[in-house]
Amino acid sequence: MDLELHGRRAIVTGGSKGLGEAIAAELAAEGVAVAICSRNADELAATAARLSASGDQVTAIPCDVTDAAQVESFVAGAAAALGGIDILVNNAGAATPGRFGELTDEAWQRDVEVKLFSQIRCTRAALPHLRRSQAPRVININAVYGRYPDPVFLATSANRASCLGLAKALSMEFGPDGILVNSVNIGFVVTPQWENIHRRRAPDSPAAEFFGALAAQEVPLGRFGRPDEVAGVVTFLASDRASYITGASIDVAGGMGKYL
Repeated sequence: MDLELHGRRAIVTGGSKGLGEAIAAELAAEGVAVAICSRNADELAATAARLSASGDQVTAIPCDVTDAAQVESFVAGAAAALGGIDILVNNAGAATPGRFGELTDEAWQRDVEVKLFSQIRCTRAALPHLRRSQAPRVININAVYGRYPDPVFLATSANRASCLGLAKALSMEFGPDGILVNSVNIGFVVTPQWENIHRRRAPDSPAAEFFGALAAQEVPLGRFGRPDEVAGVVTFLASDRASYITGASIDVAGGMGKYL
């Protein structure tokens, strides 16, 4: 299906690997000019080179989304390189496992900065450019834990709930301007973050066994998702096929989440 996205311009935060890379690749394959950011300049450059090898336009700009000044610089640089911004994908994030007694103030602060405040800052910086777009989109990558709390992932549960509230409120505020704001909530998806969790929790267990056991407990489809399965939904939301969808909270999680 041609989603008629050719010529549009997108920012994807946390775009050097995993889910961010998959989203950037899917958008680029649809003809979108993409700017990606990450804290790791070497990883970022390597990803941009891979994605650009097929002729797609991918711009790499290092940025730590927990630093307000770097966010402003990244968004300004991306807008200049792409000629504007039509799509903002707030994908940056990091898993912070831990129960209440295990989480320090510093851990809580890091988590809220990389999740909630990164979305606030990137949206604020991109907003003037989005207001000039003919098809502006903000798509926030969130988690089912925001609606289905897990005490083992307490910081994620609390902070992703805040992210969902942010997206809903922004969809209401920006609706009259035609700026669509939606959340895509992931559950268990095979990403470098989950690979790190596997190494910390069960280094002697094969990855397939570790992921399979987790999925069997929580996911009706019985498996972890793939990054491209999430990227396809994000790309659809960026297109005109989704022009009447805003304020939505869409799970891409294999049925995970015991709620209506």
